[in-house]
Amino acid sequence: MRLKITHVTTYSFDAPVHYALQQLRLIPKSDHGQGVIAWSSSIEGGTKQLEFDDLFSNHTELVMVDTGVTRVRIVSEGDVEVEDRGGVIGKHKGPAPLWLFREATPLTAPGPQLRQLASRVRSGGDAPGGVDMLHALSAEIAGAVAYETGRTHSATGAEDSLSAGHGVCQDHSHIMIAAARLLGYPARYVSGYLMMDGVVEQDASHAWAEVWTEGLGWIGFDVSNGICPDARYVRVATGRDYRDAAPIHGLRQGAGGEALHVTLQVQQ
Repeated sequence: MRLKITHVTTYSFDAPVHYALQQLRLIPKSDHGQGVIAWSSSIEGGTKQLEFDDLFSNHTELVMVDTGVTRVRIVSEGDVEVEDRGGVIGKHKGPAPLWLFREATPLTAPGPQLRQLASRVRSGGDAPGGVDMLHALSAEIAGAVAYETGRTHSATGAEDSLSAGHGVCQDHSHIMIAAARLLGYPARYVSGYLMMDGVVEQDASHAWAEVWTEGLGWIGFDVSNGICPDARYVRVATGRDYRDAAPIHGLRQGAGGEALHVTLQVQQ
């Protein structure tokens, strides 16, 4: 399936910017069943300084915000061809060793609620390495954490969102990653795009988890939608958690607040 994506991010600042730097991970990957046909990006109010592939093979751009501006607009758009592999990504690639995805991070650090969740799934009888256990884990998380916007934020950890019982795709992914690691699987976070049925205009990108198994390699799990990713999903960045794969991350010096506005279109 060929998907057309237009992702527009606008920052508005209360006062002219003295110094700000943005790190962008907005260009989809060309591997594991998907290929970028064409892609372009433009920046108003900033200048691209550097491009590189990071530790997790994410194409990364560094942008210096122009001094004195009060608005920055980033447009990232293009066409991507995606195969339906039933969520199976395959063998591990890249410079990051597989063992790195077994380690907990501040956003995926397990507490008592996560340990109880993993224990319930483990007692289901499927031995580690079995895909059935991972599907059971995904379903358990979906039942325990209702999808609800506005109740968590980018710094909410997996234990907190599980305890609260509500969250969004980022929270579902962090919980899936943390619990899978407790069960003995390497697991990672994926940021990307999803073509939603009957919806063209979206206000955010999507996120899901990938878990590595001995037989199939990496397999994707979208807990929020209860499925493994298909040809409607575009993988952009991966990492140990959201912080490694965030579409845009930055720092700014100076007083005043800022507002963020995102518009996104994903269509066939």
